[in-house]
Amino acid sequence: MRTWRVGTFSMGASLVFLGLFLFLSRFLGFDLVHVMTAWWPILLIVLGIEILLYLFFSRQEKPVLKYDFLSIIFVGLLGTVGIVFAMLSATGIMEKVEEVVAREERSFELPDFSYQMDESIKRVVLRTVGYQTTIEATDEQEVSMFGTYRTQTSKKKKLIASANDYVYANKKGDTLYINVKTLPNELGPFYSHQEIASTILIPKGVELEVISTGADITLNPRKLENNWSINGASSLDVKVTEDSNLNIAAAGVGEVNGMDGAWKVTEKVNPDVEGIERNAVYQSGEGKYHINITNTYHVSLNTN
Repeated sequence: MRTWRVGTFSMGASLVFLGLFLFLSRFLGFDLVHVMTAWWPILLIVLGIEILLYLFFSRQEKPVLKYDFLSIIFVGLLGTVGIVFAMLSATGIMEKVEEVVAREERSFELPDFSYQMDESIKRVVLRTVGYQTTIEATDEQEVSMFGTYRTQTSKKKKLIASANDYVYANKKGDTLYINVKTLPNELGPFYSHQEIASTILIPKGVELEVISTGADITLNPRKLENNWSINGASSLDVKVTEDSNLNIAAAGVGEVNGMDGAWKVTEKVNPDVEGIERNAVYQSGEGKYHINITNTYHVSLNTN
């Protein structure tokens, strides 16, 4: 007569159920993580049924349970894996891991931003973060911003829903303050790489002050009719036209290039930075309108 050891049937049934779940997931599109978090309670049910069946069919007055410990250990390992998956899923970690694994880089359009100017606004203060930015003078009487952004995402859903998600404008007195925000991101192991390439149009008759934190900036002043100042850019590329009326002064820069002979460069040793400090000046026309550049390492000049 065979001896029934509790755990043998449970191990066999567990393998059957797990195999069925995995087999059906191939055809029904079940997610493997969801399968592992959903099927493991069946182990407890099967093991409990096996114990009840053993007690019911045992012919002994006082039946003694005999266990197949190797089978129970195997079932326990499967159950532990399922419990771990369930705990990670409940805390949201598993969902984040799935998202990171499925990430791909996608490009989206920035929602257009515009702010209608009036005669009371004489100056614009623009704060930018470390993204690629093009600033152009325009004949239009409004400040506008548009472009694209690139991010890593596992969904086709856009990261930015409206212009308020990446730019903030506030008028105080005769000055319009515009702050460009960083894209929303997660810290720690779920960090994703993000980039913005934007164009900002500024009315040509308004004074502009740009405060940057290491952005790569391209200036296109066109027929500028006021003064601009740029501070804190990582690199600055200025595009000028032959009929412009500009005086461009770059103070304390590391490198200047472009348009051979156009820059008037002076150099001096700066003990504070243990290097050479360069001051460069370029003038076209009478130099009526000024572009002052400070705290920028690389400045280049090109014709447009």
